[in-house]
Amino acid sequence: MAETIPAGSTTDGVIQVGQPTDARVSAPASYDVADFPVPHGREEDWRFTPLERLRGLHDGTAVADGGVKVEVTAPAGVTVETVGRDDARLGKAGKPVDRVAAQAYSSFEKASVVSVPKETVLTEPVRIAVHGEGGTAFGHQVIEIGAFAEAVVVIDHTGDATVAANVEYLIGDGAKLTVVSVQDWDDTAVHAGQHTALVGRDATFKSVVVTFGGDLVRLHPRVVYGAPGGEAELYGLYFTDNGQHQEHRLFIDHDTPHCRSNVAYKGALQGAEAHAVWIGDVLIRAAAEGTDTYELNRNLVLTDGARVDSVPNLEIETGEIVGAGHASATGRFEDEQLFYLMARGIPADEARRLVVRGFFAELVQQIGLPELEERLIAKIEAELEASVG
Repeated sequence: MAETIPAGSTTDGVIQVGQPTDARVSAPASYDVADFPVPHGREEDWRFTPLERLRGLHDGTAVADGGVKVEVTAPAGVTVETVGRDDARLGKAGKPVDRVAAQAYSSFEKASVVSVPKETVLTEPVRIAVHGEGGTAFGHQVIEIGAFAEAVVVIDHTGDATVAANVEYLIGDGAKLTVVSVQDWDDTAVHAGQHTALVGRDATFKSVVVTFGGDLVRLHPRVVYGAPGGEAELYGLYFTDNGQHQEHRLFIDHDTPHCRSNVAYKGALQGAEAHAVWIGDVLIRAAAEGTDTYELNRNLVLTDGARVDSVPNLEIETGEIVGAGHASATGRFEDEQLFYLMARGIPADEARRLVVRGFFAELVQQIGLPELEERLIAKIEAELEASVG
C-alpha cells in the first residue's frame, strides 16, 4: 500500500541562512566527561529527555557491573578484534558530543573492532548480537571498511540492561557500508548511544535504525565527511508504545564540497504517555559547495495520550548548493482511509494493520535482508495486536 500523509498533519522546522546559531556547532566535543556539565533538563539537547529514567548515565552515578554479552558472527576474511583503549582506530570518526557519550568513552574497558579488508565484497552480512543480561554496561565498537570494499552489518540489541555505548563507522574511499541497528530491547532496558560515521571520498554509507523496545532509548546518529563525493542515507523507523520514550537526534555535518545526504525517519505511537522525539540537524558549512541534502520525518499517532516532538533544523552558510530541504508531519489515520478498506469487506483491525504496514513499507525495504524484514514486520503487527487485544 502506498504511503498516505495523515490528515491534520503539522509541520515544524527552522531554516537559517548565514552564521550558524545551532547549539550543535558551538557545543563541546571531548573525550573528557568533565568538559560536559551535568544536564538538568533545561538545556536544548536535553529538554525532551526524562533524565530520571537514564539511571545515572548522565550524572556519573551509574557504575558498570557487566550485564551485556556481545557476539560477532562474520564471513571469512573479516577480522574481529578485542582491543584496549590505546588502539589508534578508537575515536577516529569523532569525539563524544554529550556527557553520556563521554561517560561511555571514559568507562569502557575493551572495544570491539570489525575490519573488512580493502576491495572485499561480502556476500553475507556481519552480525553483531548485543544481549543485555541485567546491570549496567559501557561499550565501544568500531566498524572499519577498507577502500572499495562492500559490506552489510546488522547490530541487534536484545534483553535487559542499562547501556551507554558509542559506535564508529570508518568508511574508506569508494567503499559501501550498510548498517542496520535494531533496538529490540525488553521493555525495562535503557540505551543511550552515539553513532558516528566518517565517510571517505566517493564512499556510500546507508544506516537503517529500527527502534521497538526499551523503557528509554536515546540515539545520536552523526555523519561527517572526510573527502568530496561522499553519500549518506539515514533511514529509521520506530514504534513507540505505552510509557516508552524513544529519541533519535541526528546531525549531518556538511563541511566538505560535493557530498550528499538523505534522511527519512517514520514512527508510529500508541498508548498513554508514549513519547517519541526526532531531531534532525543538518549544517551546510561555507566550504561545502555542491551539497545536496534533504530530511523528512513522518509520525502516525494511533491512540490518544501519545506525544511526538519533531524538529528538523537546516543551517546554510553558502548559496552554492545543489539543493536543501526538510519536512515534518504528524497526524492520525484518515477516517476516509479506513472507510475505504472496510467498505471492501476488510475488518477494522485488519484495515488498521494494512495502513501501518503501508506507512512503514518503504523503509523496511531499505534493509535488503528478507529474513530481517519479515521479523520486523511481524514485530509491528504484534505491537498492533497488543493494542487491540
